Amino acid sequence: MSSRIVVLISGSGTNLQAIIDASEVADYPGSVVGVVSNISDAYGLTRAENANIATVALSHKDFDSRESYDQALITKVDQFFPDVIVLAGFMRILSPAFVQYYQGKLLNIHPSLLPKYQGLNTHQRAIDAGDTEHGVSVHFVTEELDGGPVILQAKVPVFEGDASDDLAARVHEQEHRIYPLVVKWLCEKRLSMSVESQNEHAILDGCTLPTCGYANDE
Repeated sequence: MSSRIVVLISGSGTNLQAIIDASEVADYPGSVVGVVSNISDAYGLTRAENANIATVALSHKDFDSRESYDQALITKVDQFFPDVIVLAGFMRILSPAFVQYYQGKLLNIHPSLLPKYQGLNTHQRAIDAGDTEHGVSVHFVTEELDGGPVILQAKVPVFEGDASDDLAARVHEQEHRIYPLVVKWLCEKRLSMSVESQNEHAILDGCTLPTCGYANDE
């Protein structure tokens, strides 16, 4: 039975599109059944509608606290009976209650090689630091911002003279490759998150992944 994927977005939805495209391949083990945005005119909602996927716009501006918004968000997400919840450019810090409710089902993608450069402006920060290597991480979501266990990373070079947009374009290309793959692993139940003494780990095919996530250098 195909796993039910709900994607949360705030913007143009390029990672959403990558997941939709992957899910349309015959043997993909999941399908996107709903897309929720806190921005009513986010282009990602149009992408979903073009693919005949149900959409919900729920503005955070209509709520007086993060907690009350997240409770309403849970209600909207649960209408789709999700197996997997994917953050794809959802520009909201989630409340502990939301994260705990979906623990082990909730994925995020972050444009850096975590634990480096948590938060915003990661590409410029990598350039300013003189890094020769940058990249992207897919991780489970925990209460710590961009701090959940890493599942998979992809690296890109930083070239002399790179502007932030140059580096961002290189990273986005890798995002669109690795995010559908990790979503696939979770849909197949090959991937899980273990919590031992408040120390979370990602587990793939029964093996605990290292801090940098799955690595295959072959």
